[in-house]
Amino acid sequence: MKTHGMRLDTGPFEQTVFDKRPEAVADARDFARAFMAGLHPAVGTQDAASIELAVSELVTNAVRHAHGTSCSLQLHAQPDGIAVVVGDADPRPPRERAPDLAGGTGGFGWPMVKHMAKAVSVTCGPNGKTIRAVLPR
Repeated sequence: MKTHGMRLDTGPFEQTVFDKRPEAVADARDFARAFMAGLHPAVGTQDAASIELAVSELVTNAVRHAHGTSCSLQLHAQPDGIAVVVGDADPRPPRERAPDLAGGTGGFGWPMVKHMAKAVSVTCGPNGKTIRAVLPR
């Protein structure tokens, strides 16, 4: 499901839901690129790459670690940033762990998103969590 429109508090937004499967990560990157391509003023090349990376990392974490069969992605355009909002059915907050430099099991994504974003918030409830990262535009 994909919806789009305009909200007065954040400007243009789009949202979609993905089944939790590995292909969802590539689909989320495509979704983010298409969203950013329609924005005016345009998102700078470096900022667009960072936003795409944040989308990729947050959706990857939802696919790999969260409970449930789907995850959602919302993108909100703001005058000075893009809010990337990923939701899933797992009420546990993200857990930072030491990066695995040898085994390829990750540990890099969550710290990287927190470093790149201007603001990050995690909202947990009994039916899942929502992670919101605002990146420069």
